[in-house]
Amino acid sequence: MSIVATVESLWRYPVKSMRGEELDEMFAGYSGVYGDRLFAFKSSASPKGFPYLTGREQRQMLRYRPRFRDPDKATRPINLTEAESMSANPVPADLADLMVDVETPTGETVAIDDPKLIDMLRGGLEEQHHLTLLRSERAMTDCRPVSIFSLQSAQQLGEETGTPVDKRRFRANVYVDLASAEAFAENELVGRSLRIGPKVVVTILERDPRCMMITLDPDTAEKTPAILKKVAQAHDGMAGVYGAVMVEGMLHRGDSVELLD
Repeated sequence: MSIVATVESLWRYPVKSMRGEELDEMFAGYSGVYGDRLFAFKSSASPKGFPYLTGREQRQMLRYRPRFRDPDKATRPINLTEAESMSANPVPADLADLMVDVETPTGETVAIDDPKLIDMLRGGLEEQHHLTLLRSERAMTDCRPVSIFSLQSAQQLGEETGTPVDKRRFRANVYVDLASAEAFAENELVGRSLRIGPKVVVTILERDPRCMMITLDPDTAEKTPAILKKVAQAHDGMAGVYGAVMVEGMLHRGDSVELLD
């Protein structure tokens, strides 16, 4: 076994396509990160296979900041000890304890289920976008349960495009500082397993195909198309990796990342 990286930061996204929140620790389970993407907005104009309204259609979503009303209950399963010992499946808090309020770009705070929020999100959209709130007990991720991205890859893309690249554009759950300091070295982990911290094991399944979401500034929602163009031209349209959790448990900022095989 060898240490290939260190966890630089941990992130989850309570509402799909809205701003993420940085955590000191979080629970990684088979179905994804606890509290990640529990809410989303469905659009009647989106395809059936991917029915969500995202920043691709409404860039301003990235400027909405969701927060759990009870952060303590939204951090880990209520039976964490049993879940980490694998003697029981993780049990989430009651739905009422996992409610979210959203701070809008103007500073107003509204409940996630307040119809006013849908009216705000429809602003600037074409009429065919009829929105409804979706809620799930599991993360409504695009692909795999956990996404990983390295600081070195963000830095290299900045050098390649001639503009600083904020890591948050890539909306990963786990950002890592690679021991090799080699950009895009996470690509070499596909098909291999990692232990993150003392408990969690993640198998890296595939590279992460990217879309126009990475062109959006996480603070202003302004577009920088050159980033996606460079990813397409120089990196096969991929940046970061997706993984599946094989052993559940808590992740912490600063955890070591060990290569198991």
